Amino acid sequence: MNKWLKTILFLAGSALLTRFIPFSSLFRNLDTMIHEFGHALVTLLLSGKVLRIELYANHSGVTYSAIQAGGRAILVSLAGYPLASLFSLLLFYLYAKGRHQWGLVLATGVAVLMLLLYVRGSFGVLWLSGFIALNVAMVVFWKKVSKYYYLLLAFLTLEESVTGTLYLLSLALISPDRAGDASNLARLTPLPAVVWTLLFFGISLLCAKWALGFFFKGDKRRAQQS
Repeated sequence: MNKWLKTILFLAGSALLTRFIPFSSLFRNLDTMIHEFGHALVTLLLSGKVLRIELYANHSGVTYSAIQAGGRAILVSLAGYPLASLFSLLLFYLYAKGRHQWGLVLATGVAVLMLLLYVRGSFGVLWLSGFIALNVAMVVFWKKVSKYYYLLLAFLTLEESVTGTLYLLSLALISPDRAGDASNLARLTPLPAVVWTLLFFGISLLCAKWALGFFFKGDKRRAQQS
């Protein structure tokens, strides 16, 4: 079977199956957390100032920042979706290497930074606090089930990184002014929002293909060891 078709079918099946897992909707905010962290990180790297970050129950978020207009603002707007896709890829890479605990520690570290420095809204504070507490429990007390919890996070993040850009593409086609980061980029550059959403979607799909490759390699390695 063609690898791209296999990737799409696997993502579709995974997205369907994870809908039946209790409380899985809560963990989908991990993708939003990384997305907004991407905006904040690039803002700081470009000598800008992050004012605050909002995380919402509907899996959306907003990063408020002050940055010099022009190329720097373009890079900040570009950062969210690609970094979320790359993070999902990193989670599967760590799984393939047998280092899923590192992934949990990394995600927890990002959550702690956001909670301490930038997130002030009630839902964001509550979600980050619960996520941090659960991750610590998995790493310290529930090591035997931490791998399955980690895979749930990895697959949910992977799905959200792809479906999020696909949803953004539909918005860019129907209502270009409401396409989030793509609309911002359209205002900052000569390219329309749909071009930027196609770029985001392409990156997410490529990362998904590579991520699933790491997943199957990880399972194969474990089968050989057992």
